[in-house]
Amino acid sequence: MKAAIMHSAGAVPEHGDFDEPVVGERHGLVDMVAAGIHPATRSIASGSHYSSAGAYPLVPGLDAVARTPEGRLVYTGFVQDPYGTLAERMAAPLRARFPLAEGAAPEPVAGGINPGLSTWLPLRARSAEVEELGTVLVLGVTGTAGYLAVQNARLLGATRVIGVGRNPAGLERAIAAGADTVAFTGDQGTDADALTTALGDTAPSLVLDLVWGGPAEVAFHALTRQKSDATDISFVQIGSGAGESAAVPASLLRSRKFRISGSGAGSVSPADALSQIPAYVEMICDGRVQVPTRAYPLSKVAEAWAAAAESGPRVVVVPDRG
Repeated sequence: MKAAIMHSAGAVPEHGDFDEPVVGERHGLVDMVAAGIHPATRSIASGSHYSSAGAYPLVPGLDAVARTPEGRLVYTGFVQDPYGTLAERMAAPLRARFPLAEGAAPEPVAGGINPGLSTWLPLRARSAEVEELGTVLVLGVTGTAGYLAVQNARLLGATRVIGVGRNPAGLERAIAAGADTVAFTGDQGTDADALTTALGDTAPSLVLDLVWGGPAEVAFHALTRQKSDATDISFVQIGSGAGESAAVPASLLRSRKFRISGSGAGSVSPADALSQIPAYVEMICDGRVQVPTRAYPLSKVAEAWAAAAESGPRVVVVPDRG
């Protein structure tokens, strides 16, 4: 079958022939209809992700919308190494297939489930802990995950969403989704002043950190500057595009109720994640969650891979026509 093939760590996937998937008792063959290239897709395939197997060659890809032999469109993935979802066919688990609504576009679902659930899950968990979400702060609001985080927070009742980032187009998109935004400059002092002003006297009940590194340190300093109040702040670390390390001021930990946790494959219950997929698929299909995408044919996977490293709508790979 035709597939995107990674021959070594850090390489660009090539379009070529790969062995047909091995179908076990609990799996069934499905045809790829659309598959997203997420940041985790790239880092796992490159060998830099904590869950990378490090064995090559492999087919990258975490999830996809696929067509079953009966002709039904389903969201699926979870295929076994060395296979991924950027291929004409995949052996998908029989118990991990989530139907799309009749007539729904596959690309938004393929592009939106992975980044959308990354913030939907901690938002739901936090909303179960507190009477109301109040203010939610999103670090890295300009990417797809940040854009979906704004929509998710609003859907779950946040009274205010503050999004920070640097890309002007991404900030405008976040504003349209209902966020107040802060444009970071890269200077930590300037950025801390701007974020402190935007927060005012109200601390966020939840911080969704999609970038870590410098922006997280700016948020720590801004929260330290605020007048201490009874707000219990939950800081959830999700992505690390701005750096793998961030210094946490001791004064922040001592001066207020502040908790840091992570949201990822090793810190979120698979059962919890799977339980939310049907509802999130439905929200994308019925338009409550808007997912901007840009599609590339499988034969152009090298171009798609490069485009996915840039800011903008989520890149989705689709089968070649004809």
